Amino acid sequence: MMAESLAQSYLRKAEARLAFLAHLLEYGDYSDVVREAQEAVELALKAVLRQAGIEPPHVHDVSPVLRAHREYLAAPIRENLEELARISTWLRRERELSFYGDIDFLPTENYRREDAQKALEEARFVVGKAREAVPAGIPEKP
Repeated sequence: MMAESLAQSYLRKAEARLAFLAHLLEYGDYSDVVREAQEAVELALKAVLRQAGIEPPHVHDVSPVLRAHREYLAAPIRENLEELARISTWLRRERELSFYGDIDFLPTENYRREDAQKALEEARFVVGKAREAVPAGIPEKP
């Protein structure tokens, strides 16, 4: 049996969201693909921080924290840090708009399939790198 760390739990939740994104995309719910992709990225990067022994802040874009603690991060994260940070920042900017919209911006009408596909691809990249950095589990002590 494997004991799951909080980092592994976050990563599992990120992977579950990724699986769900394909269904939202197929359904044509493009704004929700963008919103859920942001959550997957946030969880994956917070898993990376926890794996490195760093308490993640209660914010949606942790890229400044990743940069500040670069030397403690696993190689797959350090090697792709700027790309991971770019994705996190981009999706963070889209978070509220894709979910709530605005008086002159309806998410269901303004997000296109291309936006959703880009968000899904970017989230897959981030979660994939996080998967490389966070081990699958540790054996439980008898």
